[in-house]
This record gives sequence, C-alpha cells and structure tokens, in this order.
Amino acid sequence: MDVRVDGLVALVTGASRGIGEATAAELLAGGAKGVVITSRKEETISEAAARLGDDRVVPIVAKADDPEGAAAAVAAAIDTFGACDILVNNAGTNPAAGALVDVDLGAASKTWAVNQMGPLLYAREAYRAHMREHGGRIVNVASVGGIRPGALIGAYNISKAALIHLTRQLAMEMAPGVRVNAVAPSVVRTRLAAALWENIESEVAATHPLGRIGEPGDVARAIMFLVSDASSWITGVTLPVDGGVTGATPATSLH
Repeated sequence: MDVRVDGLVALVTGASRGIGEATAAELLAGGAKGVVITSRKEETISEAAARLGDDRVVPIVAKADDPEGAAAAVAAAIDTFGACDILVNNAGTNPAAGALVDVDLGAASKTWAVNQMGPLLYAREAYRAHMREHGGRIVNVASVGGIRPGALIGAYNISKAALIHLTRQLAMEMAPGVRVNAVAPSVVRTRLAAALWENIESEVAATHPLGRIGEPGDVARAIMFLVSDASSWITGVTLPVDGGVTGATPATSLH
C-alpha cells in the first residue's frame, strides 16, 4: 500500500511537539511539497521547525481558536506553496480538569473553544480558500474520551465528542471533493497527556490490550493513512488509535 502525499501541501495545527510534530515529519517523509506548522508561541514553533530541519517547513504563530490565525496559516500555505490540500487539526487543550459539577466554567469554555471551534475555524478557512475548488483531506485529532466518558476530564471529553460529530457533519457537507476523518487516540506520550501517564506508566499501559501507551508516531502514521490516496474511499470515520482500549477491552473492565 502506497501511503504517500507527493506534491501535496499540508497545514498542521498544534505542531510544536508531540503528535503534531510527528505528523509533520511523516508528511515530509511522504513527499509533501510543503508543510505549514502552527503553535501559539514563537519560540516553540521555531524550535519544532529547526528539529524538522527541512526547508519545506513554514512555522506560523497562530492560536487554535483565533479566526485571524486560521486565515494567516491557510494563507501561508497558499502563498508559499500554492495550495492547502491537507489540514490536520491537532491543536488541543485541557485546562478544565475536574468533575463537571465543580469545574470552572471559564476553563471549560476555553477547552471547548480550542477543541471544538478551532477545528471548525481552520476547516472553513481551508475549504473557502482552496479545498472547495480543488479538493482536499482533513483529519481531526479527537480522543477515546470522545467515544466514552472518563473521570476528571469531562469537559475535554465533551469537546472531543463534539469534534467527532463535527467530523461527520463536515464529511457530509464537504463531499465529494473533500474527505474529512478523525483519529481517536488513547493515552499517548505527550506533554498534554502527561498527567495521565507520568509516574504511573506501567499501570496505565496495563489497561491497554497491546500492553503499552501510545507514541506520537503511532497516531501520526494513522493520520498519514487518512490523508493519503490509500484511504480514498473513506470519509466521516473516526479511527481509534488506542492500543485496543475501545475495541478489545471487556465491558466489565470499564467500570
């Protein structure tokens, strides 16, 4: 199976580290003409670009929930490389830890703005500026928390459930020219998820049928499949990339 993106131009949000940076690396290795990467901080996105070490990378400072940032990032792809064929909505946040009955509503609102509204802003911008006329591929980074509830990160889980439905809605509205899919990772070795695995990695790994937590590359390779022609008849799908948590865990162990 040929999983490549030769000659295509990609935009990856939240790419200063973790899944976003790993996805940018996969796209470059797969023949992308150019990759625009975003983060809200100049220092971190510049460092990521330096680690990627490729003149096909353009770092842009843009917040995930800022319409002007979305417009600037899409424009950078089109102005620099002539297209915006691929969008990976990876940027996310979770400042609203705690039970929903107690969580700070301002923090919950910020979580929903970044994780729900942000992907919509970028998808609309990419669609209007390029994909409506030329076609495209969009992948949203959701979570297994959007598939089933979990303790202490309810606001985050709700945002990811909304993102999964947003994926289906956009897949319907943007067809046939644009394919829209999502991935749903479980616990991955990233800074955002650190509170879920640091100092308890062996215990967390044991809850995954495949016996380990995820690595950013595990998710990046799934994203690469979904934006390549290898998945040309797939849209509106959310692919769990979770070590078997949602598909191979007995229901009795979920309580």
